[in-house]
Amino acid sequence: MPAPDTTPEADLALLAEAAAEAGRVAMSFWQRNPKAWDKGGDHGPVSEADLAVDAILKEWLCNARPGYGWLSEETPDDLARLACDQVFVVDPIDGTRAFLAGEDGFAVSLAVASAGAVTAALVHLPARGLTYAAITGGPASRNGAPVAVSQRTDLTGADVLATRAAMAPEHWPGGVPDLKRSFRTSLAWRLCRVAEGRHDAMFTFREAWEWDIAAGSLIAERAGCRVTDRSGAPLRFNAPHPRAPGVIAAPPALHGAILNQLRA
Repeated sequence: MPAPDTTPEADLALLAEAAAEAGRVAMSFWQRNPKAWDKGGDHGPVSEADLAVDAILKEWLCNARPGYGWLSEETPDDLARLACDQVFVVDPIDGTRAFLAGEDGFAVSLAVASAGAVTAALVHLPARGLTYAAITGGPASRNGAPVAVSQRTDLTGADVLATRAAMAPEHWPGGVPDLKRSFRTSLAWRLCRVAEGRHDAMFTFREAWEWDIAAGSLIAERAGCRVTDRSGAPLRFNAPHPRAPGVIAAPPALHGAILNQLRA
């Protein structure tokens, strides 16, 4: 049997097939009161839909790429992934709270990471009929059409996706900026909305799980964003402790303005 094609283009095609199937599974539970419970700690809710989507994704992707590692929000972590050249980084349903509330802003977030960097990424919102995608070195797209970030450079008045907690004065030594703040539950979708210029920037100062940000970070980057952790350092993936110390995504000049305000 020939070895699978593991180029970023082939990986993205695989992610698209898997996401379409995962979306169908998710929609079979959506607005039908699936069983749900809290995972405890700061891990939030999970539902039978999350687990069903995780199972179909793992079967679909790992059967196609048996040499790839697996990192998913809904699968117990196996550190054997650290020895793999490529790793799937998966959030079966990003935005579970929105999903359980019957809202349509939830996403299937899929990425392949190699040597710490994302090489193929796809974010699929089945209830909205939206699919964002990118590969390393290629454009970012929404439903196949290229997308690009806003051209805003001035932090004052910028339309930013962030939680209310992120605007607390203790985060901003240079003073809380005068922003228009918006919010979406799904971190992956927040990154994609910045990628397509619907918002000027997004940031979170809490630790962010890799599965929440891996796919969206590449899509935002290929659309023209600078994407870093809250200190301005590059994001790295497939870490032993798979969390990033916050995320900032914005066009380069605006990203610099955010960092300056955080560091003042």
